[in-house]
Amino acid sequence: MGEEIIQNDENSAKTKPSPKLTLLPLVFLIFYEVSGGPFGVEDSVKSGGGPLLALLGFLIFPLIWSIPEALVTAELATSFPENGGYVVWISSAFGPFWGFQEGFWKWFSGVMDNALYPVLFLDYLKHSFPVLDHAAARVPALLVLTFSLTYLNYRGLHIVGFSAVLLAVFSLCPFVVMALLAVPRISPKRWLFVDFKKVNWRGYLNTMFWNLNYWDKASTLAGEVESPGKTFPKALFGAVLLVMGSYLIPLMAGTGALSESSSGEWSDGYFSEVGMLIGGVWLKGWIQAAAAMSNLGLFEAEMSSDAFQLLGMSEMGMLPAFFAQRSKYGTPTISILCSATGVIFLSWMSFQEIIEFLNFLYALGMLLEFAAFVKLRIKKPDLNRPYRVPLNTFGTLMLCLPPSLLLILVMVLATVKTFFVSGVIIVVGFCLHPFLKFVKEKRWARFIPEETRPVLEVPSESQLDEEHGDESSASLLP
Repeated sequence: MGEEIIQNDENSAKTKPSPKLTLLPLVFLIFYEVSGGPFGVEDSVKSGGGPLLALLGFLIFPLIWSIPEALVTAELATSFPENGGYVVWISSAFGPFWGFQEGFWKWFSGVMDNALYPVLFLDYLKHSFPVLDHAAARVPALLVLTFSLTYLNYRGLHIVGFSAVLLAVFSLCPFVVMALLAVPRISPKRWLFVDFKKVNWRGYLNTMFWNLNYWDKASTLAGEVESPGKTFPKALFGAVLLVMGSYLIPLMAGTGALSESSSGEWSDGYFSEVGMLIGGVWLKGWIQAAAAMSNLGLFEAEMSSDAFQLLGMSEMGMLPAFFAQRSKYGTPTISILCSATGVIFLSWMSFQEIIEFLNFLYALGMLLEFAAFVKLRIKKPDLNRPYRVPLNTFGTLMLCLPPSLLLILVMVLATVKTFFVSGVIIVVGFCLHPFLKFVKEKRWARFIPEETRPVLEVPSESQLDEEHGDESSASLLP
C-alpha cells in the first residue's frame, strides 16, 4: 500500500497543475450546461400550439424553476467547493448511499443529455447536406464527432472554458443580426396566437424543462474554480441573464416576423429556415454553422461535468481509484472515456425519447438536492456558507416548493416506457452501491484510502472565531 501511495505521488508530480477556471469562462460553461443558445427551443412553439405559450414559458419558467435552482446551487457549491458537487451535498445531508444514487442518476442523465448534441449537430447540417440523413453517412459522422470532441476535453478544462466563450459569441451573433433584420416585419399580435387544440402538454413541459435545467451541473467542477465562494454566485447570475436573452430574443423575432400558420413547422433545426425567410440563404448558412458550433460547446461542457463528477466520486471512495487518475493535462482520463462510451451507445435514441428519459432521472436527483438544501440548513446551521440565500428555514421551504411541484408534474406526465426504463436504472443504482462495497471489501479493485482522500475541510462559522466547532463541520461526509 505504501508503495502504491508513493507511486501515485510521483504520478501526481508529473501531472501539470491545471489552471483554475475564472469568472468569464465559468459563466459561459454554465451557459452551455443549461442552454447553448436557442437551438432546440423550436419544439416549444409547435408543442405549445403557437408562440404565446412558448414566450410565456420562457418568461415564467425561469422564475419558478431556474432562479430557485441557481440560488440553491450557489449556496451549496460555495459551501462544498470540491469536485463531485451535488454528490457531496446529498452525502453530507443523507449519507453516502443516497449520495451514490444521486451521482448515478445525474451521471446517467448527463450522458443521455450529451448524446443529444452530436444528433442535433447533424440535424442542422442535414438541411444543407441531405446525405447525413442516411445511416451509412450518419453513423460514421457521429463516431468521428464524438471522438474528436472527447479528445478536446481530454486536453484540459481551461481550454474547454475559453472555447466556450468563443463558441458562444460565434453562436449568438447570427441571432442578433436576425433580430435586427426582423424588426420591420414584426407584428406583435402574432405573439398572442395559440391553438389549444394542438397543444401537446407533455412535449411542451419536457421541452421547457430540458432547456432550463442543469444549473447545478457546474458544481461538479467546483474544485477547479478560482475563489469559488465569490466566483460561483456571480457566474450563475450572469448565466441566468444570458440564457433568458438567448431564448426570448430569437423566438420573439422569428414568431413575430412569420405568419401564425407556420407554427406547426417549428421543430428541431427550424431556426435555420427562419433565418432564410428573414435574411436569405447567407443567414441560414450562418445559423447552421452557429448551431454546429453551439452543439460542440454543449457537448464539451456536459462532458467536463460528467467526467469530473466521476472523479469526485472516486476521490470520496465511492468508485474505484482509476476514475480519479488524471492525464498530464489535469483531466480525468478514464472518467472521460467512460462518459464518451455512454454517449455513443445512447446516440441511436430519438430526440423526444432522450429528453423524457433524462428529465425523469434529473427530476429525481433535483428533488433530493432541494431536500438536502433544506436539511443542511437545519442539520448544519453553522456550516460556513460563503454565499447564503437570504431566507430562513421556512423561506427555503417556500423557495423549493414551486420547482418541486414542477418536478413531480414532469415525472407524472412521463410515458409508461419512461417509467420502466427509469425504474430499471434506479434498481441498477440500488444494486451497484452494495456491489462496489463488496468489491472494496474483497480488494478486487483499489479504492482511495480514507486517510489519503483529498477532502477539503469546510469550517463552520463558529470555527472562524473559536478553536472548535460541531462534528458536522469537521468533514464533508458523515
